[in-house]
Amino acid sequence: MSESSLWVIVIGSIFATYVWRYFGAVFSQKINPDSALFKWVTCVSYAMLGGLISRMVFMPIGPLEVVPGWIRISGIAVGLIAFFLFKKQVLIGVGAGLVVFTLLVSYH
Repeated sequence: MSESSLWVIVIGSIFATYVWRYFGAVFSQKINPDSALFKWVTCVSYAMLGGLISRMVFMPIGPLEVVPGWIRISGIAVGLIAFFLFKKQVLIGVGAGLVVFTLLVSYH
């Protein structure tokens, strides 16, 4: 593959990414975040995220498969407790869960 064709691929990728961001910025002015459609999309997004997290905990694949279930559940439990104790700060909840998970995996 020549260098010029690589540049075409890079520029095409940049364009493909930023054109949709541009349209999102333009059309976001016309979206009502309190509309029923927007709330439905939000609910579907949270449901998909919850499903993916549940799959990682209860039916893991890859390297996570060898980690005992009680360690995975402990990390999530500590993360949720920290999230609610610290006024719903996502970064603190994720960080606390990650630290507990990492420590338990390291010393198990």
